[in-house]
Amino acid sequence: MACFILPKLYEGIELQKALKRYKIKLSDIKKRYYANGKTLLCLKKRVKTRLDKSLFPSHQEEQEIIYVDEFVSRQTYLIDQERRAEIETTIGEIKSMSGVEREIYGRAILGLRGQKMPSRLNLYFVKFGRSKIIDTEISSGDIVLISRGEPLKSDTTGTVSEIRKNFITVAFEQRPPKWVYRGDIRIDLYINDVTFKRMEENLQNLRHATGQKRVLRNIALGIFEPKIPNEHAIEPITRLNNSQKTAVAKSLGSEVFLIHGPPGTGKTSTLIELILQEVKRGNKVLATADSNTAVDNMLQRLAKHDLSLVRIGHPARILYELEEFSIHAKYEKSLEAEAIKKGWEEIGFLVKERDKFSKPTQARTRGMSHERILTLAAHGKSQRGVSAATMQSMAKWIKLDRKIDTLVKNLRFEEEQIYKKIIHEADVVLSTNGMIMSEILKDEDFDVAVIDEGSQQIIASTLIPIMHAHRFIIAGDHKQLPATVVSDNDELKKSLFEELITKFTQNSSMLQVQYRMHEKIMGFSNEKFYDGKLIADEKVKNHTIKDLGLKPSAKFPDILDEEPLVFVDTKGSETSEVLPDRSTSYENPYEAAIVKELVLELLARDAKPEDIGVISPYVAQVKRIKKELDLEDKIVEIKSVDGFQGREKEIVIISFVRSNPNGNIGFLKDLRRLNVAITRAKRKLICIGDSQTLQHDQTYRDFLDYIAKNGKIRSYND
Repeated sequence: MACFILPKLYEGIELQKALKRYKIKLSDIKKRYYANGKTLLCLKKRVKTRLDKSLFPSHQEEQEIIYVDEFVSRQTYLIDQERRAEIETTIGEIKSMSGVEREIYGRAILGLRGQKMPSRLNLYFVKFGRSKIIDTEISSGDIVLISRGEPLKSDTTGTVSEIRKNFITVAFEQRPPKWVYRGDIRIDLYINDVTFKRMEENLQNLRHATGQKRVLRNIALGIFEPKIPNEHAIEPITRLNNSQKTAVAKSLGSEVFLIHGPPGTGKTSTLIELILQEVKRGNKVLATADSNTAVDNMLQRLAKHDLSLVRIGHPARILYELEEFSIHAKYEKSLEAEAIKKGWEEIGFLVKERDKFSKPTQARTRGMSHERILTLAAHGKSQRGVSAATMQSMAKWIKLDRKIDTLVKNLRFEEEQIYKKIIHEADVVLSTNGMIMSEILKDEDFDVAVIDEGSQQIIASTLIPIMHAHRFIIAGDHKQLPATVVSDNDELKKSLFEELITKFTQNSSMLQVQYRMHEKIMGFSNEKFYDGKLIADEKVKNHTIKDLGLKPSAKFPDILDEEPLVFVDTKGSETSEVLPDRSTSYENPYEAAIVKELVLELLARDAKPEDIGVISPYVAQVKRIKKELDLEDKIVEIKSVDGFQGREKEIVIISFVRSNPNGNIGFLKDLRRLNVAITRAKRKLICIGDSQTLQHDQTYRDFLDYIAKNGKIRSYND
């Protein structure tokens, strides 16, 4: 198939005209590709034509354009599929589930009453509270739907600003309706379409990238190989171990680098040191992650150092204690903002003045243009049944409207200049990936992008910060769970971090000292997933729940003792898994009852509720355990494995759920899910499961053997 290239983008009529010059018809073209600001056209085999040699690209350029075009098209399709799946799932769930069910799953909060809070940063805040504890998956920054009990009949949406034990604060861009201040308000987790649109827009920018951005794009897509890292000598500003120092030193000397951070190894701490070193070298840094929580975590740590920091994002999505770093807060404190505020006040006065006159609606103007109205009014004339007085009133409205329009444009330009000044004066700009494509930041470029949580992002998301920098460093752990994808598409779940660390191992470094787990808890994951390279720091390698000062347990002395690793075996008991009606998720009533008894006993032994975490791979089991363990005044976190990624607790109880004679373990086979589950505990890990079912899988058989040698296996009935 012969392909030739046109030096710019041609589509539709323009393409037909261009082809005509070469005596080629549109029907002669088999395939079109667009990339690098060019059009690549591939002819059908039957077409015979003589074209100038200059129109034929090199093999490398042809392959690059084809690959980029197909990549962008494929990613755009995947994003659209995910968007549709997210919308269908959310609306379908609201329709099919009761409010109570949706609350148990953590995606709704019922029985709230709204309370008006002071406005700030041009937003209206409402605190929704109730006496019952709020235990939810909804988090700061989420888009929520506010209703009087029937969410699909409401169009009132807001952004979660803060969640506490008994209240949730929501920010509204428009004044909320009065009914939100009444009782029996329901809040539902809702859909945010903006992020998808921003990813798609960035993909189109990536398609036609130039200069260094084209180089980074081609490395990210695997078309080019990155240069070998040039390790820089550093004097650490924070405390680092040797593997962290190596990662920072190599990152400083790389155009592309990947920091592999297994559980508890101080991945974010390493990134903070890297950012400090980049600023020390005079580089402007873009620090990003997919979640607001991860971005605010970096901001909290960077705020301890003498840096100029600015956080981009919806003010409601930024932690209240970090609001001073918000670009909107910085704007309001600027000297220029006061003058602009007076300008907006003047516009408000002019709008009131303008509205005293007749607005030139279609009915009033009778087809006359604004210019015609001004001319007739100047001469005191009437026309088409419009009186001279009405004509003059409309003319005054038009003149004031034009003045308002000019003032608005000028003020918006001045506002834009202030925001740009704030960004340009900052050493570090912090943002979620999606917000980089907001109007305030989309045209900015940075020396380096530092991307956290890289293994939990879909590829299109990670590409946003990459297309705004001259170098990039991604931190993550591809041995843990990938991005949560509603469409359940394996292709979409694969992260750019995983793609690159597999291809370019020479441009990566693994952190090796972990600061979370007792070495027995760490041991299995270390051997199975990290080639035995992890080392437990001296401060944690032997710590146990004895350090928490708990009273001895008379009820479960052989389970709740100082041994860090225990497997509670349910084999031979009445422990069969259950698949509830209208559900694809399994639950296990017997295991849920064991979890309840162990948690209540831990609390009775003076364990703090915030030190205990309960994990299950199945959301139906999470729901059941929450029902069983309905503690009125205490919150013990009970989540799916996905919901616990990135978290840690002193004591973790895992319910594996599956128990059947056929040895079916379903998606427990995803070993990354196992890795995340068993690496959340610091001092005590209690696993509950049916060994006869689990041991049908080799990895779980190995896990049980490991516990038998390094911890202990006990029957619940012993």
